[in-house]
Amino acid sequence: MKITFLGHAGFVLESGDEAVAIDPFLTGNPVATCGPDAIRCGTIVLTHGHADHMGDTIAIAKANDAMVIAAFEICEYVGSKGVANVNPGNPGGRIETGFGSVALTQAIHSSSFEGGYMGMPCGAVVEMGGQRFYHCGDTALFSDMKLIGEIYRPDVAAIPIGDRFTMGPELGTRAAEMIAPRVAIPIHYKTWPLLAQSAEGFAPSGVEVREMAPGETWQMS
Repeated sequence: MKITFLGHAGFVLESGDEAVAIDPFLTGNPVATCGPDAIRCGTIVLTHGHADHMGDTIAIAKANDAMVIAAFEICEYVGSKGVANVNPGNPGGRIETGFGSVALTQAIHSSSFEGGYMGMPCGAVVEMGGQRFYHCGDTALFSDMKLIGEIYRPDVAAIPIGDRFTMGPELGTRAAEMIAPRVAIPIHYKTWPLLAQSAEGFAPSGVEVREMAPGETWQMS
């Protein structure tokens, strides 16, 4: 799996001819290094409905004829905006795909867009190329992160550490230790002044921390 960090909480995952975008917030993202026109993918996975995660989903989905995987209410919304290919789910469910699967997990947060309810917030475990990537979504710390780690055994976990709206570095550290991936990527920090401005304090025991700069690509081995 090849992982490209889009900035804030967005990623593109690639394996072979398949590409999956997660939470592609680019327009209005002060740390993004590319625009939505640069994204090529067959699938978009959304963790929840907030604008800094829904981002450019509709434009990217239409430009790529991409399938959107998200909570039921989000799929209803983007479908009403002309996205033809939607694949709804909810926490606890697994969706089989051509590249592998997407499992939606619990997250403790909220989810709305332009004043409308967008269903339960989620995390997402993407399996492709024989590897698993767990995007925690925006979330507080919760004890079932240990269970999620035991069930899905992710190779990589993207963990929010920005504080205020999600966990900060200290609670993110606890989350990484419970999930126990091989590598943890800190996300949802440093984008705006309200968020934590560094990953200092994010230091899980037994887990490699890989800070990624917006636009950076990492080829997993």
